Amino acid sequence: MLDALPLHLREQAAQRYTRHEPVLLDRLRRLYGHRADFHAWYADLMGAVGALHGARSPELLAQDARRAADPAWFTGEHMLGYSAYVQQFGGSLRGVIGRIAHLREMGVTYLHLLPFLRPRAGDNDGGFAVASFDEVDPALGTEADLLDLTAALRGAGISLCCDLVLNHVADDHAWALGAKDGDAALRDYFHVFPERKQPDRYEQTVGQIFPEAAPGNFTWIDPMQAWVWTTFYPFQWDLNYANPHVLAAMVRSLLGLANRGVEVFRLDSTAFLWKREGSDCMNQPEAHELLQVLRAIVEIAAPGVLLKAEAIVPTRELPAYFGDAGGGARECHLAYHSTLMAAGWAALAEQDAGLLRAVAAATPALPPAASWLTYVRCHDDIGWTVLRAEARSPQRLAAIAHFYGGGDSASFAAGVAFQTSAGHAVHGTNGSAAALAGLETARGPEQEACALRRLMLLHGLALAFGGMPMLYMGDELGMQNDHAYLDDAGRARDTRWVQRAPFDPLRYAQRHDPSTPAGRVFGALRALLERRRSLPVLAADAPRALLDTPYPALLALARGERFLSLSNFSAQPLSFRLSDIGAGQWPGAGDAIALAPWDMLWLER
Repeated sequence: MLDALPLHLREQAAQRYTRHEPVLLDRLRRLYGHRADFHAWYADLMGAVGALHGARSPELLAQDARRAADPAWFTGEHMLGYSAYVQQFGGSLRGVIGRIAHLREMGVTYLHLLPFLRPRAGDNDGGFAVASFDEVDPALGTEADLLDLTAALRGAGISLCCDLVLNHVADDHAWALGAKDGDAALRDYFHVFPERKQPDRYEQTVGQIFPEAAPGNFTWIDPMQAWVWTTFYPFQWDLNYANPHVLAAMVRSLLGLANRGVEVFRLDSTAFLWKREGSDCMNQPEAHELLQVLRAIVEIAAPGVLLKAEAIVPTRELPAYFGDAGGGARECHLAYHSTLMAAGWAALAEQDAGLLRAVAAATPALPPAASWLTYVRCHDDIGWTVLRAEARSPQRLAAIAHFYGGGDSASFAAGVAFQTSAGHAVHGTNGSAAALAGLETARGPEQEACALRRLMLLHGLALAFGGMPMLYMGDELGMQNDHAYLDDAGRARDTRWVQRAPFDPLRYAQRHDPSTPAGRVFGALRALLERRRSLPVLAADAPRALLDTPYPALLALARGERFLSLSNFSAQPLSFRLSDIGAGQWPGAGDAIALAPWDMLWLER
């Protein structure tokens, strides 16, 4: 590795390598040490890592140094994420540059642009079927556009996050095309089965992600006369990480994108990376070892870069994606807290914060220099099954799913069910935050006011819980559902497109007009964002505690000794004293506090 570096970079790189080599080499030996070619492969890998580190620009190297000196740089109360589709938000990579002023107005410091690398031709799962990890989608721009965008974002204090789809590639990726053409080396990049016997054994224990749109986990590929593992869609081939050349290729892609200015990588489908017969093939120990390898390499070659785990798993399985801080084997810097998100919506549906309290109580303290990613909505569905442990009853989750997915006539939500046609199944839910909170169905000022309070209640939870909050494109304007996807045969079966509407220019123009729904949402959310930035106690690593309360709908969340969030998740007003909920030491603890339906109050002392 050092031989590939210019002289002025060698000393610091050697120090980082010495620090991280024990974990790196140990994990790689566990995964691949049985191979006769291991030492030659490792030398080639580290040579590539050194060459890519040496190719980083002076500006990125300087940023690496600053962040290495302050490894918790991304955990402060000032951090705010935003997630958007390039084509929907700005039309192109260059068009996103024109949206930077809007991001800065909200205080955004982190921009996740959903897949912008060259996707599969035709149906491509919203860009997650990647045909090349090294090329920009020509429909969105050029390599030069990406470099200009990352430079502009960096100048505005905004880190660009890119999806790195670790689990699979498109069936028209060069590796898949080569495998179809009979290249034995590329065939070994995938899980290939000439007969059905072994896939059938796997199917007995492996779940289905899209049981309606893409049932089963294997697809017959006629040119290969074999079955290929396809967890998600038939055109997305799972990668075989038992082959070390797959890992090496993904490392090169990650560092290459980092050299073009990508500062955060959303590691897609991390739970699925390793297959083991007799298991559900999720969260396997080797999947964590692979992430530990990526973290060690990033720490050596690009220490200013963050890794984010897209592991939509139950609360008890989520902390593992940060790694073992005590043992020195770190994994990701960030992890989606999907159970918190789902529990917030569940609390609104049940008018009871019980599930939310259970999730909060089960969430451990963060390790050093790590952060949850907290959010209200994203481009994907709300998967209620992540709450199985806390709910203890599929019937309970099914009732919540039907409340949001059109199965409850008393519901305020305008959601759409995802991936089920069964009347009493626990399906996922799609819909924009505004639609699910009731803004779309509100009739009259009173209903709209309640819907707006529900929306701010969930944003307040994401902002106060402890982590890096992330907004989803258009939620700041109260954008509603878009059913135009039903007219597109390629999208009509995937209800996630209902919350992937183009950024609404009219609502954007109205964002400062309080007489409009967009203006009221934007004004209320912006006030919350500004207040959070003024409160150091809301940094990711500040202590968090739940206060006991006799009121099922009340969530009382303390951060440190000086902040208390009180949230009423019911349609009924609440009146109580702080002394009633274990906060008798607060000033005015005996004074009555009144919370309107769906209301929230932040207290400081």
